[in-house]
Amino acid sequence: MLESIVKGIGLGLILAVSVGPVIFTILKQSINNGHKGGFSFVAGVWLSDLVLIIISNMFSSLVMEALAFKNTIGYVGAVFLVSLGIYYVFFKKVNFGEDKNVPLVEFGKKAITKTFISGFIINTLNPGVMLFWLINATAFAVTHTPFERIILFGTCLLVNVVADVLKVMLAAKVRHSLTPHNINIINKISGTILIIFGLGIVYGIRFLNK
Repeated sequence: MLESIVKGIGLGLILAVSVGPVIFTILKQSINNGHKGGFSFVAGVWLSDLVLIIISNMFSSLVMEALAFKNTIGYVGAVFLVSLGIYYVFFKKVNFGEDKNVPLVEFGKKAITKTFISGFIINTLNPGVMLFWLINATAFAVTHTPFERIILFGTCLLVNVVADVLKVMLAAKVRHSLTPHNINIINKISGTILIIFGLGIVYGIRFLNK
């Protein structure tokens, strides 16, 4: 059991520090919309990870069939990322309070739901995330019992949740010291990064899979 916990911590740390569109969107949501925006987004990511872990461990053949369509999944994910990036770069507008420093956050149930769904979609439509869970689930299935895998992946998710909470808290705290100009720059940088990741997925499908 201790071995499973240690491996779960290691796997969680790898996931927590991995660079991808999710981490930049977590920071952007937290800076723009505070705790509600950040936690709404990461909650969608957590649900996506949980679903992928369960499917990868219990229905690995189903995941393998899905990976047969990984190019299609990749293209859909790329279109979603690029579209989101274009929105942040060219169309996203931030409302500010009278002091012109702290964003005036109006984040109701509709916005929370939209942000939650976007977190779920961005994470689920990333072929790299699907492969990450499938490869690890397959590898540990050979050497670990079902109970040990529950402990391992549960620990991994817990580490990742803690890391995401820290990211949200730190980013939301920083937002109060940012100016409107800085936040708009962050939006454009975040959007540009999402576009780059989206185009990178397309490049990988078209040229690296040949």
